[in-house]
Amino acid sequence: MGSEFVQLSLTPLLIGILASIACALPGTFLLLRREALISDAIGHVTLPGIVVSFLFTGVVAAWPMMIGAGAAALVAVALIEAVKRLGNIESGAAMGVVFTALFAGGVLLLEQTDTSGVHLDVQHALMGNLESLVWLAGRDWSALTDPAALAKLPDELVRLAVVCVFVVALTIAFWRPLKIATFDEAFARTVGIPTRLLSLGLVMTAAVAAVAAFDAVGVCIVIAMFICPPAAARLMSDRLEVNLLWTVAFATLSAVLGYVLAGYGPLWLGGSHSVSAAGMIATVSGIILALTALFGPCRTRTGEAAAT
Repeated sequence: MGSEFVQLSLTPLLIGILASIACALPGTFLLLRREALISDAIGHVTLPGIVVSFLFTGVVAAWPMMIGAGAAALVAVALIEAVKRLGNIESGAAMGVVFTALFAGGVLLLEQTDTSGVHLDVQHALMGNLESLVWLAGRDWSALTDPAALAKLPDELVRLAVVCVFVVALTIAFWRPLKIATFDEAFARTVGIPTRLLSLGLVMTAAVAAVAAFDAVGVCIVIAMFICPPAAARLMSDRLEVNLLWTVAFATLSAVLGYVLAGYGPLWLGGSHSVSAAGMIATVSGIILALTALFGPCRTRTGEAAAT
């Protein structure tokens, strides 16, 4: 039983946890800055950028995907400005038009090109391929100390581990300016904090997390990870430090429960097939958010603040 868990479930579970945390941490600050929809924008823009980078390079690799996603983001910004000026359209409407069009273009490219052989088709783009990221070399727990077996770990696990450490390190390094700029941007500018540069860095960090998680959990699920754990944590505490701890806890809980329920939930209900692990992780994160909205200690004060 232990060897089967190590081979088939350990690495997908760790990848789900790392992806959730890597997306949820920058998502916390985006949410508190009232910029949560930027994560939705990142998710929509990431897809066509990654597809185009694959068509140019022929490989699914971290750096080409990040460069492609970054280029797509620049194109999106230019298109939004063009739509706003030429059509005299409100900013939110222009963003909606551009992001939807880019996402639809990415899906269309996936449909019209032969990318399924490298796990880059519409299904994998939307829902990921978490279940297939197994570690066949991990025959038992002793493989965790075997260099030959560790060398055969899924690339997605290594990539997400590096990105997660990177996100945590940036959060710690820029904790004070992030905290000040998040709650009082005018005061932050007064004391010399480069707020625009900080905002750009936050968005870029979120984009890196989204690209790293894309191959494993899919672009739509990334959006849920950016928003649901931070929003649920916001309903649990008014202190930023505690808020981040709740965010990590909810992100981890969503990944663990989602993965377990995806594999065993249908069997418990009499079914014969499992469901998408990434989809179930997003579902669980939504359920956690709903529960905190109903029973969280800060739900009343949050609602009153929003109303005013």
